Formats: sequence, C-alpha cells, structure tokens
Amino acid sequence: MSAVDSLLRSGPAGAEAVVDAYRDRALPLVEQLAGKGFRDQWEALAGLGVLRLDPPEPEPGAPADAAAPGPVTRSLAMIEGIGLAGVDPGVVYAMASQVFGMEYPLRAALPAAAWQAVARIQDGGELLCHALTERKGGSDPLSMDTRARRDGDGYVLEGAKTFITAAPVADLALVFARTGEGRSPFSLSAFLFPVSTPGVTRAEAFAKTALPGVPMGELVFDGVRLPAGSLVGGEGSGLALLTSTTTWERALLLGYALGPMRRTLRRLTDWASERGHFGRRMGASHQVASRISDMALVLHRSRTLLYGMAARLDAGTPTRRLSVEAALTKISVSEDYVRLTEHATALSGVRAFIADSELPADLHSPMAALTYAGPNDLLRIGVAREFGLPVEN
Repeated sequence: MSAVDSLLRSGPAGAEAVVDAYRDRALPLVEQLAGKGFRDQWEALAGLGVLRLDPPEPEPGAPADAAAPGPVTRSLAMIEGIGLAGVDPGVVYAMASQVFGMEYPLRAALPAAAWQAVARIQDGGELLCHALTERKGGSDPLSMDTRARRDGDGYVLEGAKTFITAAPVADLALVFARTGEGRSPFSLSAFLFPVSTPGVTRAEAFAKTALPGVPMGELVFDGVRLPAGSLVGGEGSGLALLTSTTTWERALLLGYALGPMRRTLRRLTDWASERGHFGRRMGASHQVASRISDMALVLHRSRTLLYGMAARLDAGTPTRRLSVEAALTKISVSEDYVRLTEHATALSGVRAFIADSELPADLHSPMAALTYAGPNDLLRIGVAREFGLPVEN
C-alpha cells in the first residue's frame, strides 16, 4: 500500500477492506480488458459482484463481522475499489449510475415480485438506462414533451429522450413521460420496459470528449405500446420517483471519481518525490508541497462526504430528507475533482497534454462532472430556496 493510500483511509474500517478487496480483484481485469468494448468490460466487472446490492451470504458457521459495512457503503466501496484499480472511468461511472441512480431507487419503488423480475440487472447480463433529458431541456422535467397516453389497459408512448448514458447498448429503459397536463407534480409517470419493444429506435452514439469509455445516445418512441405492468408506481408518481433517483445520484454518483482522484494523487506524489528540479528533488519545493497537500485535502473531503451520505442511507434516512445534503455533496465533490485535476496539471506541465506521457491529464471528464445529475449552478439555486431565499430558476 502506498503512503497516499494509507494516509487517506477516511471511510469506515469495513469499507476500507472492501475497497482493498475490489481493487485487488479488478487489477487482473484491467490489462485483460484493455481495448475491449464497453459491454465486455461491464460484464466482466459485474462478475465481481459490483452491481449486487446485497452482500454475499456468509459461509455456514462463520462468525458475524461486526465491522461489515451496510449495503450502500459497501456499494460505494466497491465502486471506489474498481476505480482505484484503474478500470476505465467511463465504465465505473456507468456502474455507479446504475447502482445508485436506478437499482436502489427501483428496489424501493417496485413491489417485490416486480423487482425480482428485473433483478437480473445485478448480474450484468442486462443493462438499464435512465431516460429523462430531452433536446429542449432536462433540468426542468415538468416541461418535457414525451407523452404516454392511455390505450385500453396500457399506454402508447410518443417522444424522444437524449444524452442517455448507455442507451446505445441498454436492454431496459426507465423512461419518464407526461401522463397529465400542465406543471402539476402529478403530471409525470415512469415506465420500465425493454428497449427492444416495437416502436423504440436507438440513434447513433454521440462522439464524446468526456468519459468516452461509456456510450451515450438517444431513444425515440414512435407509437410504443406498453402494458400497464410497465408503469412504475401509480400513474402520476413519476416526479416522486425522479426525485428519489436524482437524490441518490447526487449523493453518491461521484463515488466513481474517488479511484481516479486517488490514482492521480499517488502518481504525482511519487513523481515529485523522485524528479530532479533545480538541483533538488521537485517535492522539496514549498509550492509543489502545497499543491500536493491541497490535492490530499480535496480527496479527503470528498471521501468523507460520500461515505457520510452512504452511512445516512444505510441508516434508513428517507431520500426526501437528504435532498439538500445530496446536492451539496455533489457540488462539493465535483468541484473538488476539478481542483485536484487543475493542481495535477500545473505540477505535470506539458506532460499533462502528451497522451503517452507518464502524467497525462483528463480535463474533460472532471469538468463534465459539474453537470451530472443537474448543473451545479441550478443545484445552488435549489439549496438557497430550501434555506428560505425567494430565488427563482
């Protein structure tokens, strides 16, 4: 274990053991999966159990582990562990998005039998995507145009969704559509159905500059007939489910960044410790030491916030009571990810911009994190409104 890893172990003791275990399990896969497609990487990592919400059953007669983390904390630790191993950040992001933004909220929202019908997504054989955003906007869900109208005992879906993570390869889609008029909080509903349903068309994947390892695309719905059983919750409960999925995402999605942040800090620390610079080692410079310390600070803060949110969810805190904390966590961690990358780029110099150097920097992905699960500027407005300020969007 490097000095960086030993000093920055701010999670619960049981969680740190899970991080280490999944880093070690994923390490052999990193080289094997180099150059493989997204689906191959997804299935291989799912085979480690990263997508499973419940821990494996203990061996018969084995003593109970008092330090074992709760399921949400364990999920976060698994995500951090595979990221620390060097798994493609886009794949880690997609896994965090499915686990936190879809699996946990759906398990809470669906009846037990309905959840069991889709629980196979935890084994990686099928992928789920979250279809909310439309071309004209995504941060204001009550302005969406996609509509599901009643037809007999089911619905007919019309419209389109865009900027959907994993849409080009997904098997199931969680789609939010209008079932009522106006801006009523009960005008939206959510539907879960196979992407292979007649009338669903996938557009070509976008060419992305951020997290290129995970595809993103559009889904178009032209007269898609959905059975009543595809409705998640009751008609008109879509906004409530959306509030749950976005709170989960804001609370924990940025867990995907912890592994890359730790790897970057470790790489820069090792390099500055050895590199000659003006007749001394680079790390002897106060300015360099200050930047390294600031990188450690933002990483420590990010881990503390994320594991704190996981602990609150493990304790059963309702998501409706965590919306502000989740927004603040997402803002803080995403902006700290950018700060850490800026420090790394300043220390690396031109090497940060040479693809095959020992210190390449990915500037697009940290900047893109500022927009996930809602742009930070809009999240700040929501936080201020919760504090009682009469601010409008």
